[in-house]
Amino acid sequence: MMRILIVAVLSLVLVSAARAETTVRVGWCANVVSAGASPFAIAQKMGWFEEKGVKVVLTPLPGSTDCVKQVATGELPFSMPSLEPVLIIHPQGVKGKVFYTAYQSFTYGIAVPADSPIQTFADLKGKTIGVISMASGGVVVARAQLANAGIDPNTQAHIVVAGEGAQTAALLRSKQVDALSQFDTQYAMVENAGQKLRMLPVGEMAPFPGNGLFALEKTLAEHRAEAAAIGRGLAMGEAFAMANPEAAIRIMYEVYPQTKPTGKDETTAIRDDVSVLRARMAHWDLASGNVTKWGQSNEKNYTDYIDFLVKWKVVPAGTPASDVVTNDLVDDMNAFDQAKIEEQAKAWKP
Repeated sequence: MMRILIVAVLSLVLVSAARAETTVRVGWCANVVSAGASPFAIAQKMGWFEEKGVKVVLTPLPGSTDCVKQVATGELPFSMPSLEPVLIIHPQGVKGKVFYTAYQSFTYGIAVPADSPIQTFADLKGKTIGVISMASGGVVVARAQLANAGIDPNTQAHIVVAGEGAQTAALLRSKQVDALSQFDTQYAMVENAGQKLRMLPVGEMAPFPGNGLFALEKTLAEHRAEAAAIGRGLAMGEAFAMANPEAAIRIMYEVYPQTKPTGKDETTAIRDDVSVLRARMAHWDLASGNVTKWGQSNEKNYTDYIDFLVKWKVVPAGTPASDVVTNDLVDDMNAFDQAKIEEQAKAWKP
């Protein structure tokens, strides 16, 4: 009897060990976790991370620059920055790669109030442009767009911190800033705060890739399974959210309670956050990057963006796209039935 009991206890221990999760911190490159993070919440709620043995903890940071620095110094194993700081730090010997392109088209861009007299990038001369933080990729993008319009970003325009959401909207209304260099979900949040915006045309930048999962090459080699699990969960979460945006927001409120707005009734909160989510979903669309698999990196789009940034002296020359992006984990991250996920999303009830 004792022997049977011991075997049973050992079996329970082995099962518990098999189900043990590795907690993995992922840098979220904005101060606020917003609707764009709903795929992570969905993957956690549905157990998709757990079934691969990981528990993902999002860590908000001021911007993409901080996201890259924290991965470079080993403070975080993974983060989700835009490409520019990856290119800036690469010549310093930081061997890291984007292994999952999350946003297949350009999420950044210059926005102005809907009734602003500013019509072109040339009209930004002498104007004040608001960014989320000086560590945000919006700083790099603003400098590139200004230079592309023949404006010296150091002397002929002013780039200042305008914060996020309602704070940004207030600065626009009071005309303390003339334009914004932020990104899709932030612009939706500004509009939810009552300030209507108009985007200046991004032109050749439209197919340039946005943020993606980033890690040191050493991390990808030594923790491949964890990296693939994070990318797979993100992909499944994106597919679910696109099939049922309202469900995505409700799940996000449950998993990340701090994201549920205060001072709004639930109907308004969900409506506003669905609009934020839809702004981001346009860039998840695989067709916008001319790819066929979740997380896949279109090397030509990366090369074109790198050439653009080098042309305007935003990043150093000489970094091939293959040095900073990889598709090595794409098949692992797409190992799921998308149709099944979409059916599950459409059938989901709160």
